[in-house]
Amino acid sequence: MKGSAPERLVSGSDDFTMFLWEPAVSKHPKTRRTGHQQLVNHVYFSPDGQWIASAPFDKSVKLWNGITGKFVAAFRGHDVGPVYQISWSADGRLLLSGSKDSTLKVWDIRTQKLKQELPGHADEVFAVEWSPDGEKVASAGKDKVLKLWMG
Repeated sequence: MKGSAPERLVSGSDDFTMFLWEPAVSKHPKTRRTGHQQLVNHVYFSPDGQWIASAPFDKSVKLWNGITGKFVAAFRGHDVGPVYQISWSADGRLLLSGSKDSTLKVWDIRTQKLKQELPGHADEVFAVEWSPDGEKVASAGKDKVLKLWMG
């Protein structure tokens, strides 16, 4: 993160925890966060650094304060299996998740609710990404299909 605040780093683990670090300040974590019921597969800062999203194998997506590490909300909707990957829109207002349940979901950070579901893969969705202009998302799955979704 740029500016006067120290650079931050977040890590997720298979012991169900996350650590928030400020490497220039200390070699020890700033905070340790629990609350996941299974391993944490992916963690990702929002573009402005205000939020951290985590994708655990417990079928939810969790939102955390990017500065303090405090828990904010859980997004539930991937009812069948783990969430593999998440991606922020360039403006940080939307979060995309891909799951074993073969769907992508778009979450609205302001309302903390599901904005849109994108079904269409025949199997697990392993990778998701926003286009730089925020108008499209791409996904890739176990079905060996790469999909491009238009906003």
